[in-house]
Amino acid sequence: MGSACSGAPVGVASTLSHPMLLLTGATGLVGSHVLRLLTAQGAPVRVLVRDPRRLGAERVRVQIALGDLADPDSFRHALRGVDTVVHLAATVRDQPVGTIEDLNGAATWRMARAAERAGVGHFVLYSAIGAAAWHPARFFRSKALAERVLRESGLRHTILAPSLVYAPGDRWMKVLHGLSLLPVMPMPGRGRAAFQPMWAEDAAAATLAVLADPPEPGARIELAGPETLTHRQIVGLALRSFGRRRPILPVPAPVVRASLRAAAAVGGAAFATWEEAELLEHSMLARDGASGVQRLGVEPRSVAEVLGG
Repeated sequence: MGSACSGAPVGVASTLSHPMLLLTGATGLVGSHVLRLLTAQGAPVRVLVRDPRRLGAERVRVQIALGDLADPDSFRHALRGVDTVVHLAATVRDQPVGTIEDLNGAATWRMARAAERAGVGHFVLYSAIGAAAWHPARFFRSKALAERVLRESGLRHTILAPSLVYAPGDRWMKVLHGLSLLPVMPMPGRGRAAFQPMWAEDAAAATLAVLADPPEPGARIELAGPETLTHRQIVGLALRSFGRRRPILPVPAPVVRASLRAAAAVGGAAFATWEEAELLEHSMLARDGASGVQRLGVEPRSVAEVLGG
């Protein structure tokens, strides 16, 4: 999904040359791309991270604040002298240190309060298209709570709400690659939910565009790729990129749910939790397609362009 500008938007380095930026989720899918673009431009970045080793080569180019979403005491140190927060850290499954609701919702509330006390000038939150308090999936409900926290705060903020985000070699693609070794390709659910997949590199470029030229306070921008694809179509494109021809076998959602929950109950090493698999049963479509991204100066690429095959 190439961009109208190459990599990060022009002017980000100069805009961020002095104020300190705090990035959470720097080792995640989008966060690692955002971090690489920021450090390439010499922007001063501090990362809130549990294990600095996961930053790879980038760890020598950033300030490190040890901590995580389950440790609100670490926020105060991380936010010292910070003008901008890019809050990408989130979870799609319960963790030993907290539930989905704790880490996506309550932790955002605590961080927003700490950011207000620290005098942060701009708080950028990654949410999700479809986030709503009434959504059947816990992840989307937790993201709706995080959005509400910001709207009710005194912070100047921007909410970025992406559709399905992916990258070659990411965790999801590795799972699909492993499953493609089977005689048939199992697919949880019916595969009918529709998405506008967003390459992580394009999502990162859009994020830097927001940092370089912040929109009006309280803006919510949907990040969507240039095409609408069902889950089944995405699996088909992934298979093609792996060079494998396999019949796709839909696995009924109740069977997937029972299997994954049984594996979790006995401590099995399941490739996903039900909460993760459930996300692929819910469409994530932007009201205006890719126009939100394009207005930021980024021209997103299609899945076929990114994955090849």
